[in-house]
Amino acid sequence: MSSADASNRVAANVVQWTLTNREYTDSSASAAWNDAALEWGVFGIPDRWLGDVAGLDIVELGCGTAYFSAKLARAGARPVGVDPTPAQLETARRLQQETGLEFPLVEAPAESVPLPDASFDLACSEYGASLWADPREWVPEAARLLRPGGRLLFLTISTLAHLCMPDEDEAPITNELQRAQFAPWEVEWEGYSGVEFHLSHADWIRVLRESGFRIDALHELRAPDEATRHEYYNVITPEWGRRWPGEDLWECTKT
Repeated sequence: MSSADASNRVAANVVQWTLTNREYTDSSASAAWNDAALEWGVFGIPDRWLGDVAGLDIVELGCGTAYFSAKLARAGARPVGVDPTPAQLETARRLQQETGLEFPLVEAPAESVPLPDASFDLACSEYGASLWADPREWVPEAARLLRPGGRLLFLTISTLAHLCMPDEDEAPITNELQRAQFAPWEVEWEGYSGVEFHLSHADWIRVLRESGFRIDALHELRAPDEATRHEYYNVITPEWGRRWPGEDLWECTKT
């Protein structure tokens, strides 16, 4: 991808997330910031993978309104949130003032983070860089930012869920394959300005290993029995998510 193409994609995602912030994430941020529970994904699955984060330097790549970083800060970590969308970061700054939880916020794409090498113990992304940034660039960038032995945890839509989604934005997921797995990673949706990246498990393994990561685990998350459909991110239904993995959580270590 040329630098111009990458710049255009980031700009398109900023447009999309400025809209999303206006429609949903700004108004929902307060509740998320004031909830200390560390959870993953659209069904709020309680964390069992991060471990004790107290005292750790953590970078969140594609932090959005930085609610995940806020939870990490409540748990005693020293987070830094990175995101390219000014509107999302402005929401985060407002919530910092309201809650008294303060940590650095950096306006930048996850593919090019203006922070020093080997600055962090943990890098994480919950539907941030993991879905919206080019993995050929953001994964090596995560490796650069991590200290030796540092960990990377990221959550994204599962390969299977993506293959079962129709081409139309917001169309409900199906029980049948809708798209080819052997296809370009970059995906655009009709009526949607943003650009997503969807990889097969084999492609994720290759990118992670080439970037110097050891893959410790792939957790295919199941929607809890009590899960309800998300009010905004509602493409994957609880019924579907209880039969098949709707989200993949990757757990890696920098070698």
